[in-house]
Amino acid sequence: MLSTLSAEFTGGFNVVPLPITILRMVAAIVLGGVIGWERHVHSKAAGLRTHMLVSLSACLFTLIAFELTGFSAVNPDAIRIDPLRLISAVTSGVAFLAAGTIIVAQHKVRGLTTGAGMWTAGAIGLACGSGHILLAIMASILALIVLALLRRIEH
Repeated sequence: MLSTLSAEFTGGFNVVPLPITILRMVAAIVLGGVIGWERHVHSKAAGLRTHMLVSLSACLFTLIAFELTGFSAVNPDAIRIDPLRLISAVTSGVAFLAAGTIIVAQHKVRGLTTGAGMWTAGAIGLACGSGHILLAIMASILALIVLALLRRIEH
């Protein structure tokens, strides 16, 4: 128990090793950045940095949840593992941010796609944080197809 507490206070990684943690966080930043870059190029309200931070934050919340649920040596009865709560909390938080990008003016709605992009970046971060980087890559590619290629069809 003492070694577990020592690892916790010194920033030790109990569940996900440090190199894997770094890989997941970098993947979240890069893949969130891919969507943010497309939004930035088209001068949208939420661009490169915002999407990168949303994706990184979702990844970090996932990694923290893994560490907290893996830290069962102190009080195993006090920990309740429910991954759906994590997903719900992250999507609610990202939805709050995304709602801030939506503007209704002169009977026109603007910012919905940017908000959806932020929500997608959050999901990509969750996928990276949980170790599903291939899934996150596929989602990023599909998001780029939707954002970039379908933009041409719309116009």
